[in-house]
Amino acid sequence: MSRSDSAYHHGSLKPALEDAALDLMRTTGHTELSLREVARVAGVSHNAPYHHFGDRTALLKRLSERSMAELLDSLTRAQADLAPTDSPRAHLVAVGAAYIEYAARYPERFRIIYDPAVCVPGSPSAEMAPLIAAVEDILARVTSATIPTASRETVVALTTGVWGAVHGLAELVVAGHITLDETRPALAALLDPSADRGI
Repeated sequence: MSRSDSAYHHGSLKPALEDAALDLMRTTGHTELSLREVARVAGVSHNAPYHHFGDRTALLKRLSERSMAELLDSLTRAQADLAPTDSPRAHLVAVGAAYIEYAARYPERFRIIYDPAVCVPGSPSAEMAPLIAAVEDILARVTSATIPTASRETVVALTTGVWGAVHGLAELVVAGHITLDETRPALAALLDPSADRGI
């Protein structure tokens, strides 16, 4: 271990490497990320990342898990910020907006979450699986609250549709085709049209 490696307290080097990788992703994206460059930014020996992640793929999976945990936290806080008197559709719009806002703020982290080469669809890591389930549960709960008498099949189908709409808007923002400011009115018009006093 180098002198720079030993400057970290026991257990602090791994999160420091993750932080360095996330910083790098802001300019390079995750597809160009290298363990050697992560070590350089963290100020440790080039071999240090291998002791904690084994290889580049393991690091990318960890960054994906950490990013998904952040997205989940954003959705949870969006719900917590609403008043009990807010309508179910307002909750749905707020959660959708939080999803898009996370993507707009951290496009590089949003991309790694949904990169099928990092998190293989249907085969998430043991750490990622409960995070995915929790995000899906929030989307299902806020969707089902808008149609309390609907069948389970209808709720499942509508939840998929809502996720597709929200994710699509997020992708358009990340790609620069629309602005973040355009998304909340779009969500409201799509998910909560009754909020328009003209209806």
